[in-house]
Amino acid sequence: MIDLRRPQTKKGQKLTDEPGSPSGPSQAETTSLAASGRLDRRFEVWEAAILAVATLLTAWSAFQATKWSGVQADNYSVAAGTRAEAVKAEADGDSQVNIDVEVFLAWLAAFHAEAMADPDASRDASGVYQPDPTTLSGFLHDRFRDELLPAFDAWIAEKPILNPESSATPFDRPEYRVAKLEEAAALDAQADQYVARAREANQRGDNYVLVAVLFASVMLFAGIGSKMDTLRARVVLFTSAVVVLGASLVLVVFMPKTF
Repeated sequence: MIDLRRPQTKKGQKLTDEPGSPSGPSQAETTSLAASGRLDRRFEVWEAAILAVATLLTAWSAFQATKWSGVQADNYSVAAGTRAEAVKAEADGDSQVNIDVEVFLAWLAAFHAEAMADPDASRDASGVYQPDPTTLSGFLHDRFRDELLPAFDAWIAEKPILNPESSATPFDRPEYRVAKLEEAAALDAQADQYVARAREANQRGDNYVLVAVLFASVMLFAGIGSKMDTLRARVVLFTSAVVVLGASLVLVVFMPKTF
């Protein structure tokens, strides 16, 4: 019997596809899929490169932030030590000033007593004081500190006894200088410089932390982009990663570094 359900063909003739039977992808679809695959592979390569660069630069930024934190701590430590030295020098200087004041007041009292007893005994004809080692004022004068003597001599040269416009005391003269007080002022200035350096190092460390955050955002964009199914979303995230990476890289190149 002849099977009516299948079309009859001659020997060697191939059957055509029946209507509604499944067929393979067309040539256009095959070309599109191949192009999409190549595009995905290119994205994967560039995304991997971006992730690698961002990872390295994040580690570098963290390293620099840590180093600058160390610089900050070192400068604050040196500033504290310098400030302590300044306080000690200032205390020594104040003690020396107190000694000068006490000795000068004692000399003034002795000179006044001697002048009351003999007005011409302690000064020459020009009215300038002439110390006499045999008197109390002369004894005290010989024990003036070296830093007081130039100011005292300049004050005496003004003839304060006869000249009402003279300086009130030797301590008002520019010649009176206490080395310890000057040392304290210099140490204070140095401490201020160390504090300024510490603050600058702190700011630089904060800047590197900010750059590390930017590099982390680059890794975030690249990582999320690799999971996107649509070309538009992937391009947007990839572009964002490249832009942020470029800007952050420029910052890192020009930022100060320490080792």
